[in-house]
Amino acid sequence: MSQAQTDTLFALFNEAARTLQTDGILPADWTNSSQITRTKDAAHGDFASNIALMAAKAAKMNPRSVAEKIVAALPENSDIRQVDIAGPGFINVFLNADARFAVLGNIFSAQQDFGLSDEFAGKKIQVEFVSANPTSSLHVGHGRGAAFGMSVANLLEAVGYEITREYYVNDAGRQMDILATSTYLRYLELNGEAIVFPVNGYKGDYVSDIAATVKTQQDAAYVHPFTVIAQDVPADAVYDIDANGEKVLVSGDKEAHIDGLIRNAKAALGDAYEIFLNAALTSILADIKDDLNDFGVSFEQWFSEKSIESEIEPVLQILDDKGYLYEKDGNIWFKSTDFGDEKDRVVRRANGQSTYFASDIAYHKNKFDRGFDKVINVWGADHHGYVTRVKAALTALGIDAARLDVILVQFVALWRGEEKVQMSSRSGQFVTLRELREEVGNDAARFYYVARKPEVHIDFDLELAKSQSKDNLVYYIQYAHARVCRVLEKLDALGYSVDDSVGLEHQELLNNAAEGELLKLLAAYPETLKRAATGYDPHVLTNYLKELAAAFHGWYDGSRIMPVSLTSGETPSEEELILMQARLRLSKAVRQVIANGLNLLGLSAPSSM
Repeated sequence: MSQAQTDTLFALFNEAARTLQTDGILPADWTNSSQITRTKDAAHGDFASNIALMAAKAAKMNPRSVAEKIVAALPENSDIRQVDIAGPGFINVFLNADARFAVLGNIFSAQQDFGLSDEFAGKKIQVEFVSANPTSSLHVGHGRGAAFGMSVANLLEAVGYEITREYYVNDAGRQMDILATSTYLRYLELNGEAIVFPVNGYKGDYVSDIAATVKTQQDAAYVHPFTVIAQDVPADAVYDIDANGEKVLVSGDKEAHIDGLIRNAKAALGDAYEIFLNAALTSILADIKDDLNDFGVSFEQWFSEKSIESEIEPVLQILDDKGYLYEKDGNIWFKSTDFGDEKDRVVRRANGQSTYFASDIAYHKNKFDRGFDKVINVWGADHHGYVTRVKAALTALGIDAARLDVILVQFVALWRGEEKVQMSSRSGQFVTLRELREEVGNDAARFYYVARKPEVHIDFDLELAKSQSKDNLVYYIQYAHARVCRVLEKLDALGYSVDDSVGLEHQELLNNAAEGELLKLLAAYPETLKRAATGYDPHVLTNYLKELAAAFHGWYDGSRIMPVSLTSGETPSEEELILMQARLRLSKAVRQVIANGLNLLGLSAPSSM
């Protein structure tokens, strides 16, 4: 039964309830909030309604008595074969054969569009995800945000929303200065200067590679003695290992040290400082774009933080005019506590520089100024404390904060056997997304990143992701698709073709329990897709595909599609060929739905494995 038919079934029960209202059994103001759900057991029909349980209190009757009256008042419908009352008052609906098989025709008619809808057409949603600082390559943690955000965007698009996928490029601020200064120090080193690299600098080999490119282009044009760059800079941090094996600070200040180096590098280089900043930004951002593109993740918009620098002061002025800013200790604070935050937040420091939070306020105002009905931010779990203050700022600006949904994606732990891999983007010792993809493949990475709720921590099992067994869910699902393809190839090799008209004419032969379960699952795909989209829950779709693949494999193993006589070189009977065509039609429908679901998750649907 399609979603439209499910809606029709709800309407039939609603009409029965109105009859009970007219008869005075239910109050005139009673509202039907019941649900139509698919049954798990074929013995209980195809669908069940809880309307009698929902109406019993209002009717002042026990649920079974209400159910009897609802069933008696239920209008006739050609799709319904039988209606029973079960348990405490559930109403079970059995569909006739035509209604049960209708899903196959719908699948073949819509093909790759089966399950898609335009229900939310005209609504615009921006999905911002990844948005990693362009200070290093993407690591496996960023990969989860990439796979999740892309899947959510695809699902929302599938139900009609107009989607803009956006990457917020943090190309301004202190982290970019640390990267630029790290690059400059490596450039000095390549030009023969003896440097002491800061604890808080970016140490990865990629920084040296960028510096080497600048050296090739500029030679020694921008060399200044390291003593000049390090002059009057506070001492760097010195660490030791205590008795418990923990790293402890002995002396110095790594933050003050790197800030001093940045200040001196800017003073020494002047406008040429931008050469090192832009070289690093351009190289790393290009690497990120290539990585994501190879991962099947794309964006309609790469939005530069620098591009909204001119919008920061105007938005702070709006907040000031509304009375939400105040001065304390030389800093300018936003009254975030007026809107439920645990403390007020600085938006401009005493030195006159605006904070990252101020930039984020301007950015979010800019989002809604662009006309999005809804904005979805996919952030790492370490941003959980940031949600309240951003929503507070939106409310202060007069923007409905409910139009912003923030999804926090938990961390990923990567395991190689019994060893957990540690990651640090500063030290450069991290496993990149590219390395993970090269080891397990895009499909496994995309699937396992979204196979659990975003708030659940992931322990990524590399060995499982590479295995060819039913324990590897992505392999198990793709294998169901490949199995159907293999059957069709075998038939073709034997000189037989698929005749859908014969399968359609004799579809009533698909009458065993496993085939009934497959039909139910296929019919459930559109509403599953809608639930996954509107709940921002890709794992709902992965679970569905797992269930459909398991049902197919079980049926395939227990019900021969191709007759034994055909594979043994004998001539099959007409009855065998007719049953084969009916089962081929069902198999092709399963293949199509699996391919559709995999496509929305950004996975391939292989024809052989």
